[in-house]
Amino acid sequence: VQLAESGGGLVQTGGSLRLSCTASGSTTFAIEVMGWYRASRGKRRDLVATIDIKRGTTRYADSVKGRFTISSDKAENTIYLEMNNLRPEDTAMYYCNADLGPASIRSPWGQGTQVTVST
Repeated sequence: VQLAESGGGLVQTGGSLRLSCTASGSTTFAIEVMGWYRASRGKRRDLVATIDIKRGTTRYADSVKGRFTISSDKAENTIYLEMNNLRPEDTAMYYCNADLGPASIRSPWGQGTQVTVST
């Protein structure tokens, strides 16, 4: 599976952005869960939100609950992250990832998309 993220940019505090991540390759049929992660400069990559592609169940980091919404388009092998009421602390490189099969084999990381929230 290859992952390609897009949709990042520069936005003011309180603004919104919508990120997209599309999976491609011969093993997309095996994707069970996809998620968004983010890494601020010099910090580790943290979970933002995940979605079970088959069940539609979602999970969010406490810091984004009520502001971010993860969704999926199974036919397009794409997930989205709708980000509202953005804060400067949301500034980070955002990555998506996929877990494949019952063993939850993790896919390689994409290149990410930068989100910058100005004050």
